Amino acid sequence: MGAGGGANLLALRSHNTALVLDLLRTAGAGGISRLELAERTGLTPQAVSKITARLREDGLATEAGRRASTGGKPRTVLRMVPEAGHAIGVHLDRDELRAVLVDLDGAVVGERRSALDLGAGAPAVVEAVARAARELVAGAVGVTEGGVSSRSAGGAPPVLGGFPLSSGGTPAPSGGFSLSSGGTPAPSGGLPQLSGGTPAPSGGFPPPSPGAAPPSPGTPSPPDGVLAAVPGLLGLGVALPGPLDHVRGVLHRVTGFPEWDGFPLRDALARRLGLPVVVDKDTNAAALGLAVGGEGGSFAYLHLGTGLGAGLVIGGGVHRGARTGAGEFGHQVIQLDGPPCTCGARGCTEALCLAAVARGDLAEAARVLGTGAANLAGLLDIDLVLLGGRTVAAAPEAFVHGVGAVLDARARREGGQDGAVPVGVAPGGTRGVAEGAAQLLLAPLFGRGDA
Repeated sequence: MGAGGGANLLALRSHNTALVLDLLRTAGAGGISRLELAERTGLTPQAVSKITARLREDGLATEAGRRASTGGKPRTVLRMVPEAGHAIGVHLDRDELRAVLVDLDGAVVGERRSALDLGAGAPAVVEAVARAARELVAGAVGVTEGGVSSRSAGGAPPVLGGFPLSSGGTPAPSGGFSLSSGGTPAPSGGLPQLSGGTPAPSGGFPPPSPGAAPPSPGTPSPPDGVLAAVPGLLGLGVALPGPLDHVRGVLHRVTGFPEWDGFPLRDALARRLGLPVVVDKDTNAAALGLAVGGEGGSFAYLHLGTGLGAGLVIGGGVHRGARTGAGEFGHQVIQLDGPPCTCGARGCTEALCLAAVARGDLAEAARVLGTGAANLAGLLDIDLVLLGGRTVAAAPEAFVHGVGAVLDARARREGGQDGAVPVGVAPGGTRGVAEGAAQLLLAPLFGRGDA
């Protein structure tokens, strides 16, 4: 079979389930028939029937009506149930935390935003993430100190992802995602297991520092462990500035915050929340979200906010590098002996660009950004440059025009047949990184972990 085909082997059941689930997702509300699923995956009709039966039993798929066939009886079409599962995505910026709760389609159903000092120390930051996660889930399910309860006046069981909870706050036996005591999806669940995001053994984390911000007034503040009992809650994706080790979830010397070097953020949050956690760079997460959202080919996502970085998608997959260090775009030196950068070097693209922004010279900032983008385009021969981040969002036209002008000039010098690499603003706005962080959990469920 080709790279996207299925295989009728028990060992690849999760892979085949992911293929089918992804086709159900992309088919949308109109649905897709079992015969079409078999044709597009290369699986036998019998294998597809078994997979879709499991997905329906687990509440992940449902009938979407019938479609006339070319011969014989009408075909039943199936669709995915987006509300059957949710993931939390968190963007940790140097001065802000933004968190979203998304369904299986990636649609945002809840959002939290608060000030953050990334230099306040690990306990304060972990507490801020835990609080945001609790508040998001409390907004979707009534969660109290005693467990999970209904928000409805009629006393109906609370639901997140379309599945009722038992009176004890655990998933009811009929359908839904079952979670093991460690917070990872139990083998009996209908979705593939996540890799690399397994929580560390249970245990606490040091309490927040005295200066940590209190929870918002009126917001329920349940015990963290309750989150592991919410059915359909797949886990937490966290995106923040690098460099870091994506595989182990360990931070390195985050630019401007060397005190984070060696901190196991993934395991600390997994212990705290009892949920699967995946950690990646902010730019990688945003690039993943764009690729899953339909952006094809090879492109660079350039993020300009409190810092400057790049997420690279090469041949349809996020390129992280052998040490997950790819995309440190802001720290390419373009001016020898230039102004000092927080990374310790001089004349970095980030330092020059941020200095121009601070002076209010957006044209110069765009020119510097364009120079770096032209270097990147020449090195990787990418198809597209997408711009994002708070600074870009504040003046998108200025940056698209300025970066595009530099790329146009480069194309004219080279005399290429295809013209300049196009430049645009990435969809998703200022919450694109948080949405991409949620895709760190969702994408593997559809066989697109490296999408």
